[in-house]
Amino acid sequence: MWDFYSFTLAGLGIFLVGLSKAGFGGGLGILTTPLCVIAFNHSGHSPKFALGVLLPLLCAADTISLYYYWRNWRAKNLYYLMPGVVLGTVVGLILMNRFSARQLNLSIGIICVAFVFFQLLREVIFRAEGAFAPNHSIGIPSGIGAGITSTFANGAGPLVAMFLIPQKLPKEIYVGTTVLVFAWINWIKVAFFIPVGIITLSTLSVSAQLLVFVPLGVWAGLFLNRIIPEKLFIKCVYGLTFLAGLQLILHP
Repeated sequence: MWDFYSFTLAGLGIFLVGLSKAGFGGGLGILTTPLCVIAFNHSGHSPKFALGVLLPLLCAADTISLYYYWRNWRAKNLYYLMPGVVLGTVVGLILMNRFSARQLNLSIGIICVAFVFFQLLREVIFRAEGAFAPNHSIGIPSGIGAGITSTFANGAGPLVAMFLIPQKLPKEIYVGTTVLVFAWINWIKVAFFIPVGIITLSTLSVSAQLLVFVPLGVWAGLFLNRIIPEKLFIKCVYGLTFLAGLQLILHP
């Protein structure tokens, strides 16, 4: 199924997951989904196929991250977010089954573009926020939104951030909690993606071919943390995410 263009683009997307999980580049993993969807579209596969290939690779990257940040998290956030995530994943799958490939591409593109705008404005959004104690009244709606956007585009980052940032967690605890939350979100999605045929033997075969890019990305992320100004790199990634999102929105 591979041609050089498709394999390179998909490999780059998975490589970025590893970079992100190594703590380099913040939310640059958002670029993974549009890159892989574009790559698999080029090779004649649907966006659902791309999502099925990606999820096991994200789980592999989560395992590495959990080891690195083990117990450096506030696990009680799962109690407030996960009920909504389960419901949001179900809603996302129902909506996905009603969308054509074109509509799914459009949805993924919109989520990616919205993510970029959120990242550019997040300091303004949270400037006046004080610390708050997590609760179900905010956690369940946040979880629902995270479940829906993660199902469509692995794009739950802004909603999880909007729930965690106002808690004013120490940096390492914030990162570790984010890792824990996303690991659970991805594991929950696996439980739903297998029965509905998004993850199949075919997608697992392709996932295995791309698996090497996860540890390569992690190793590169640990190295780049020491030698490259992260802020400049993040701006470049957000620019690429915006362009990839526009590609999915505008491409017929």
